[in-house]
Amino acid sequence: MRHKNVKLLAVTLFCIGLTGLQAQTVKDNDGNVYKTVTIGTQVWMAENLKTTKYNDGTAIPLVTENKAWDALTTPAYCWYKNDATANKNTYGASYNWYTVGTNKLCPKGWHVPIDAEWTTLTTYLGGESVAGGKLKETGTTHWESPNTGATNETGFTALSGGDREFGVCSYIGYSGYWWSATGTNATEARYRSIAYYGSKVASNSIFKKMGYSVRCLRD
Repeated sequence: MRHKNVKLLAVTLFCIGLTGLQAQTVKDNDGNVYKTVTIGTQVWMAENLKTTKYNDGTAIPLVTENKAWDALTTPAYCWYKNDATANKNTYGASYNWYTVGTNKLCPKGWHVPIDAEWTTLTTYLGGESVAGGKLKETGTTHWESPNTGATNETGFTALSGGDREFGVCSYIGYSGYWWSATGTNATEARYRSIAYYGSKVASNSIFKKMGYSVRCLRD
């Protein structure tokens, strides 16, 4: 009986271990698999989103031309400088806020965080003035020097994926920008940004047509 109990315990622990491993990743509708990280009471993707489909399988429009992007009032995504080979796997996609506003961008069971949920994150990390350093990847592989204050002690691994500003891709290496799901008015929405020269997480509103990165938060 004792041997049977030991075997049962071993099988139970093995199953728990598998569950734990599964809980550390999430897959999108393209089949991309993302690492996740627990910070306080929240579970975040530890990588920028790179899906080209909504969670219902519908394709998100890819817009590559600068003037066409700048004129959009409908959902779209792109790769930085339209170079998926160089930038997709590292930095993910840039999405305009109209894509975020569909509430179908993240895998099922996940969502684009609202403004208050970003604030929960930065408050847990000691406030906006220091949270950026705790979120940023260390070193200068993906950030320009000096990458001030970067410790990545959270495992969030924030990267400087730049943006698509008025249709033009810029600031890779210098800044990272992430949407919130909170719209400010008909044309603007809230976002967060981190720069290479400081430890701050900046919070502001910007035009919904901008192309920013997305990090998903578990429901």
